[in-house]
Amino acid sequence: MAALDGLPPLRDVIQRHGLDARKALGQNFLLDLNLTQKVARTAGSLEGVTVFEVGPGPGGLTRAILALGAAKVIAVERDARCLPALAEIADHYPGRLEVIEGDALKTDFSALAPQGPVKIIANLPYNVGTQLLVNWLLPMQWPPFWQSLTLMFQKEVGQRIVAQEDDNHYGRLGVLCGWRTQAQMAFDISPQAFTPPPKVTSTVVHLIPKEHPIPCAVEKLEAVTQAAFGQRRKMLRQSLKPIGGEALLLKADIDPQRRAETLSVEEFCRLANAL
Repeated sequence: MAALDGLPPLRDVIQRHGLDARKALGQNFLLDLNLTQKVARTAGSLEGVTVFEVGPGPGGLTRAILALGAAKVIAVERDARCLPALAEIADHYPGRLEVIEGDALKTDFSALAPQGPVKIIANLPYNVGTQLLVNWLLPMQWPPFWQSLTLMFQKEVGQRIVAQEDDNHYGRLGVLCGWRTQAQMAFDISPQAFTPPPKVTSTVVHLIPKEHPIPCAVEKLEAVTQAAFGQRRKMLRQSLKPIGGEALLLKADIDPQRRAETLSVEEFCRLANAL
């Protein structure tokens, strides 16, 4: 992509700005520009789209998104050391890259969303990725401000996102994602593609919001899934005791002897509505 956008190779950028990846910030930089383009392409057409990115680091994925035609990228970066490298990209793409220095967990992305289509594409820092996803999944207002999420996680987290009932990876995250989105794993990325290489394989997950998910109160579904999977080896009549137990299950027409991982998303919504 150096030939594509005329900017220097990422290794040079990292060396010049002294950007060693920091474990405390969950940083693993993806330097393979063919892979960053593949991640960006997974989001579909970016023409006329504003893209939110979290943790751009030295800007490899940012460059791929801009080169593929995004109208604008709004990137949230907590590490001030990365700002000069991102400023060089902003100079190269005048008016198309806005960098916000701050903590993504405290950022109100919906308030930043402009008129027009928005997609979120990010190689999420390992230590905050799941919480960010849950924040984007559970706004009161639905459909959300974003058209799709194209996110990189540790593979185990990706498996939990797409899991359905009777799958070993199925849990609270699978229920929440299955309730409000169509989620699929796009492709894996080996540890060797990153600097420094993480100890695990990564995966890119693509999520599209369902226009009409099963009607259900967010806080009730959270309460039910938290209780059910908090003691997943127990029968539901036991794990759900604090919020109604057997009476709640019978009200929702669910066998009290079943376990959490056997319930479908629709059944969890029935439980939440019964609560």
